[in-house]
Amino acid sequence: MTAPARFTKTDIKRALTGARESGYTRVRVGIDVNGNMVIDASDDQTTIVEATQNPLDRLLKGR
Repeated sequence: MTAPARFTKTDIKRALTGARESGYTRVRVGIDVNGNMVIDASDDQTTIVEATQNPLDRLLKGR
């Protein structure tokens, strides 16, 4: 049997909207192992890191 949800989709939308309206440019919502909503908000600019090829990828592709 599963436990009922502690929060709804509307609660998540409300948290995201509130953080953005507060001036945060980067907002992320996650759920921890206990089922609690965790909000990570930051003003930092994110940088895109180019993916480099992992040498072990060839083993996973079956070559």
